[in-house]
Amino acid sequence: MRIAALLMTLCFSLALASGAHCPTGAADYEPTYGPELQGFDYPWQVSHFSFTSQGETLDMAYMDVTPTAPNGRTALLLHGKNFCAATWRDTIAILVEAGYRVIAPDQIGFCKSTKPAHYQYSFQQLAGNTRALLVSLGISRATVIGHSVGGMLGMRYALTYPGDVDRLVLVDPIGLEDWKAKGVPWQSVDAWYQQELKTTADSIRDYQRATYYSGTWDPKYERWVQMLAGLYRGSGHDIVARNAALVDDMAYTQPVFYELERISMPVLLIIGDKDTTAIGKNLAPPAIRATLGNYPVLGKAAAARMPRAQLVEFPNLGHAPQIQAPEDFHKALLDGMRN
Repeated sequence: MRIAALLMTLCFSLALASGAHCPTGAADYEPTYGPELQGFDYPWQVSHFSFTSQGETLDMAYMDVTPTAPNGRTALLLHGKNFCAATWRDTIAILVEAGYRVIAPDQIGFCKSTKPAHYQYSFQQLAGNTRALLVSLGISRATVIGHSVGGMLGMRYALTYPGDVDRLVLVDPIGLEDWKAKGVPWQSVDAWYQQELKTTADSIRDYQRATYYSGTWDPKYERWVQMLAGLYRGSGHDIVARNAALVDDMAYTQPVFYELERISMPVLLIIGDKDTTAIGKNLAPPAIRATLGNYPVLGKAAAARMPRAQLVEFPNLGHAPQIQAPEDFHKALLDGMRN
């Protein structure tokens, strides 16, 4: 068993570095990671930005990847709730090759960054933390690329610091509808916490198959399942679940939906039409649930409200097109960023 575990560890390390697949049996491998994702290797060197917020000394992990032939521009990558900076691996490589300096942080409460015992989460606070990181690196302006919850954060960042954003790219962002106003019932942070405690590799995989990858599955997705599941198996599972619950509540209670018209910079909105993501969908009555997360409708409506938006749709892709179909996604990304 020890030899099998070592082989699987080696397989996942090589897969993360090269994009190779582990055997089908990899789903049976159950790694355990520390509360700040200790034991899971990132594709580039991880640096740390220490700062004080809300009386807490916090540490934001990030990758700062520089190109060999710089184009003078910086791309800031904002991950989603069930993602980490490492899941941007392929996108980072493509952007660096195109000449971008890439900054890919783990937000506070996520992955390799601090998970505080007590923190008032807001998208403004996360935006402020991220801007402080960029200022510490001498970066005053960037192209902001946000996916999922990171898309909601990207919109708030662009609204809070419009002079710092030359272009906004939104990849299947959540927040294109107000779930509370549509009838999704409120639940307490304690209830979100109990829900998060039930997270397993199987529940992650089933959800991702249905929502992220439009009902399909490829063994290469498994490393991202085990990345998250390993956090919940580890000694920090309680603090991981508590921070995730606070993020759930933040997304539910802090809509950006009503401010889309105020996003003034050019926006590239990339939508996988098979996406059905909606916060709290499982809590809604069936009749309401059926109306939530209709991304073909949400994407078009959002693009029409933003003054300078370009919409790109992938009819057969789900919530994570950058992982499901990286070549198609990256072509659309680079083409859109050049326009």
